[in-house]
Order: sequence, then C-alpha cells, then structure tokens
Amino acid sequence: MSLDRTRSKEVTTRDRGTKDCVTLRQAPKKAKKKEAASSNVFSMFEQSQIQEFKEAFTIMDQNRDGFIDKNDLRDTFAALGTDPEETILNAFKIFDPEGTGILKGEEIKYHLMSQADKFTEAEVNQMFTNFPLDVAGNLDYKNLCYVITHGEDKEQE
Repeated sequence: MSLDRTRSKEVTTRDRGTKDCVTLRQAPKKAKKKEAASSNVFSMFEQSQIQEFKEAFTIMDQNRDGFIDKNDLRDTFAALGTDPEETILNAFKIFDPEGTGILKGEEIKYHLMSQADKFTEAEVNQMFTNFPLDVAGNLDYKNLCYVITHGEDKEQE
C-alpha cells in the first residue's frame, strides 16, 4: 500500500494489487484558542489575608463606588497625614537617583510595560499623549505628579 498526499490534505491509499482506492480527508485543524493564563490571585493568599485586603479596599474606597480613584487616594493620604504628591514623587525618584525631575521616556515605558501591573503599549502611548515627552524624549515626572494630585499643569497657574 502506498500513501500519496495532495495539496488539499487528502490522503489516498491504493492497494497495488487492485484498482480500488480510498481517499481520506483530514479534518480541518481547529483554530487553537489562546488560553488566557488563569490567574486566580486569591489562591495565592490565605482567607485571613484576603479579608484584610477587602477591609483595606473598603477603607480606601471613600465614595463606595467600587473603584479607588484619585479622590479616594487623596482622602486616604490626608487621613494618614501623608502628602500624596510627595508619595508619588518618591515612587518616581527610585528611577531618578540624581533627583533631576525627568526620566527617559523609553526607560519609563520599559518599566511600565514589564513590571507589576503591566501597562499595554496603548496605555503608555495614552500617558505620553496626556503628558508629552520633551524634545529630548524625557518625561517631566514632577509636573506629572503635580497634575495627578492637583488636576492642572503647574505652568498654567
């Protein structure tokens, strides 16, 4: 018996002693679904820890809308006696040990897309649309922090 493959993914078998032939068609390959990595974050923690997270979220969600927005953060920082602008600036200063107030756009893009809650390229581009890089490709993170915490550009005041 010999097997011949044709372009249409048919396999024909012929018995050399007879003129009989059988053609078998392969079923079209099903498109593989890209399985999303199921990430049940809660499975990583004990029930008591999950309860603590829920309580912390409830405390921070001041307006009880199910989201922690900038007003919720402002209220939480105020309740803790912490300056939200200073807190955000300190987070950026990790990437700016000289304290220049600017970061290379490509470097911050890399960190945002590869660390913790990874940003998509579209989200990074949206940020750069709202807070454009200077002609040298740098992000003025001090101004960004000011806008996040005060709602307007320092230079416009």
